Amino acid sequence: MDALKAVNVYVLEGDDGLTLIDGGWSIPIARELLDKCLRSIGSGFGDIRRFLVTHVHRDHYTLATVLGHEFGAEVALGIEERPALELLHRAADAELHQSPFLEVLRTAGAAEIAEVWAAGADDENLPTKVEWAFPDLWLEGDRSFEVGRRTIDAVHTPGHTPGHYVYADQAEGVLFAGDHVLPTITPSIGFTVPATEQPLGEFMSSLARVRQLPDLRLLPAHGPVAPSTHERVDELLAHHETRLEQSLDSVRSRGTVTALVVARDLGWTRHERAFTELDPFSQGMAAMETKAHLDLLVARGLLAAESHDEGVVYRVV
Repeated sequence: MDALKAVNVYVLEGDDGLTLIDGGWSIPIARELLDKCLRSIGSGFGDIRRFLVTHVHRDHYTLATVLGHEFGAEVALGIEERPALELLHRAADAELHQSPFLEVLRTAGAAEIAEVWAAGADDENLPTKVEWAFPDLWLEGDRSFEVGRRTIDAVHTPGHTPGHYVYADQAEGVLFAGDHVLPTITPSIGFTVPATEQPLGEFMSSLARVRQLPDLRLLPAHGPVAPSTHERVDELLAHHETRLEQSLDSVRSRGTVTALVVARDLGWTRHERAFTELDPFSQGMAAMETKAHLDLLVARGLLAAESHDEGVVYRVV
């Protein structure tokens, strides 16, 4: 279901052991590869003292919590991720009868896609409370960590998720950026529960925060290292301004529409694929991301929105 094939985990050596930026996904192949890589530098899982997790998504958080539970390593996570973890705990207890993402899809006008997602749900793979355990340390606001001779600045960057953090080592000139700044793709926006009011607005504001830091080497959670955070932040901000213009043009041409209708007018991925070429999971992601763009246009006073049976509908003011 996931188009991405790998997640980058960064290892920092300190006087008392290792600090890892993110942990990876708790699946056998990821655990085996992380074990192999740690052994290649003369270390093992027992040497990990802390995980600084960028955000709550499973490919970053779940292996950290599993290994933290087994080996006593501290896990740190942004406190704004707590509502998402509470939802996952309810799902683990079978208190949720359906995925909370289905309602988000319906508000985007994508009820048929929601039905496809619901039909593909696997009750045998419900979340476990070990994988989605609450962290040992909740991060609130910005703060710093001492890792050996390094000072790591934890900077709150909501948008991709509400509790996303990046970690800057300004002395070494590097930014561990998680999914906030990716070198070749744009992180998903709006794919989070509980839904937030302005995920794209928060994301763009967080990009501006990173732009105010010194220009650092970009160490992303997916993709290759890149030389300049400033250059990539500028590209991402320009991309989303273009998408906002395209979304507004779609509403102007069509009248009163849902996010799904607008998403069908847009190109997707770096290859500008048509919406109909996407698989159902990616179509749902596209509808939710388009809704985030339309909601920001509402906040800017360019569109109006109303809730209807078919979802939230938008029109030009």
